[in-house]
Amino acid sequence: QVLLSESGGGSVEAGGSLRLSCQASGRSLRSFNYYQMAWFRQTPGKEREILADIDWNGGATYYKDSVKGRFTISRNKASNTMDLQMNNLLPEDTAVYYCAGGGRGGSAVNWRDWGQGTQVTVSS
Repeated sequence: QVLLSESGGGSVEAGGSLRLSCQASGRSLRSFNYYQMAWFRQTPGKEREILADIDWNGGATYYKDSVKGRFTISRNKASNTMDLQMNNLLPEDTAVYYCAGGGRGGSAVNWRDWGQGTQVTVSS
């Protein structure tokens, strides 16, 4: 069982930046080294959508087109954390952001572990 916990959400004006962090716990560091992770977001009435994912070696393997060049995913194996640096935020980035792990692909149903979510609100 992997426990994921997000932090760093909040409110910001358009054009601003936020950095989300996800702390993984409940497994050994050796297991975390091979643990695929991703960031998703969800707005009311819509499906949870993948924003970016990152492989065990720290290489980003996917970015949603609308966040390319603005969001950067990274991970730190020493601290069992994954971050999402979000720059030039837009009002349409307003959503609940989720950390996910233990899966692959763009569909939320293919990911096993989830954080509780953190709200990001971008005002115009």
